[in-house]
Amino acid sequence: MPKMKSHRGAAKRISLTGTGKPKRHKAGKSHLLEHKSAGRRRRLRHPELLSKSDQHRTKRLLPYG
Repeated sequence: MPKMKSHRGAAKRISLTGTGKPKRHKAGKSHLLEHKSAGRRRRLRHPELLSKSDQHRTKRLLPYG
């Protein structure tokens, strides 16, 4: 049986932590930043762990996940 291919769109957006939990970067920090508060922009900088329901879906998209 051939190797499973990972979903390339998901692979570019989701990476794994050292313990194997999937993490993603938050959207909304590419443009229109002038009216967003400094605290909001600061929060958008940091990655976030995927929710429990999204983690199950990710397992199908990324075989190594």
